[in-house]
Amino acid sequence: METPHFTVSEFIDVFNETVSYAFPTVEIEGEVSGFKISKDRWVFFDLKDETGTVSCFMTIYNLRTPIEDGMKLVILGTPKLTNFGRFSVTVRRYQPKGEGSLKKAFDLLKAKLEKEGLFDPFRKRPLPEDPKVIGVISSVTAAGYIDFCKILSARWGGLTLKVANCGVQGLSASDEICRALDYLNETVSPDVIAILRGGGSKDDLAVFNDELLVRKIAGSKAPVITGIGHEVDLSLADLAADVRASTPSNAAELLTRDRNAELARLKDGQNSLARYLFHYLETYEETTKSSVLSARQIILEKLDFVSRSFGDLTPVKRLIEARIENATLGVKNQLKILESLNPDRVLKQGYSILTGKISPGNVVKITTYDKLIEAKVENVHNRKNL
Repeated sequence: METPHFTVSEFIDVFNETVSYAFPTVEIEGEVSGFKISKDRWVFFDLKDETGTVSCFMTIYNLRTPIEDGMKLVILGTPKLTNFGRFSVTVRRYQPKGEGSLKKAFDLLKAKLEKEGLFDPFRKRPLPEDPKVIGVISSVTAAGYIDFCKILSARWGGLTLKVANCGVQGLSASDEICRALDYLNETVSPDVIAILRGGGSKDDLAVFNDELLVRKIAGSKAPVITGIGHEVDLSLADLAADVRASTPSNAAELLTRDRNAELARLKDGQNSLARYLFHYLETYEETTKSSVLSARQIILEKLDFVSRSFGDLTPVKRLIEARIENATLGVKNQLKILESLNPDRVLKQGYSILTGKISPGNVVKITTYDKLIEAKVENVHNRKNL
């Protein structure tokens, strides 16, 4: 077999073409050494283990989680022989590996973003009271997403979910979640966005400590609620979100009202309203026309409030309005009777009212429409005997 003959440039091109065909991308795990940033543009470091070292290179844009010497990393990159004859791996994505490295990266990035005010409680927004459209970022096959949907349906239902299905662990997950956030904010405009991921190891949840992702969450147009891992798991994504739920199931609970509790509340409200109404209807004879009309207005206002809170109560409202109208008509009739028996009306017609003991020698009082008269009784006669 003839030995291939190349120029230096040809050899580099053929070598890179061969390597890219065999290994278009590779994952390499090792310990960082010689980390440095050049001209605020380029990042260089080596990955090493007990017997070997691989040079790594990436742009400053891809530095989305702090790196220090001694950290363990898993990188995703492309192997390449440079024009200077140096073999290196161009890093596309990476993630700290192991509890110590994860904590170090977490603390460094948290301090940086905290200083910028990214986690300030005053910038956080409340969740919408009754969201109609919920954007969801999750893997649709994950148990956390399934639990979220099940609880949403059981608690309230009738909601529209716009789901951006993406990976929630692994080296590419943070980029997928960032793209999902952009899509939901720019295309769907939901009332709220839920980022969901069930439990997992610290390595699995490390994607939620990505700087670009954290900034995307903080800058989201729609409020963001995170339900990541379990209650003990805390990510930088949680700190940047407007609301942090302890689990995906808890996120569903925070986003919706409980149907059974609301029905019980509605029943209590209806019972209270009925008691309020019947109190006024049963005592209308003791009230004046103005107070009955005032009661009518109060009752109708309460009905409007209940309708806004619990939905369309038009049939109930019409029934109660009819009862009120009947009661009001009854009061008006009673007022007419009372008016006809009003003593002042009788006195206006020329009659008078006599009070006191009617016997000779006693003083009695005579009340006319406009005078009060005292008179002494001289004689008393029985009309039947006249």
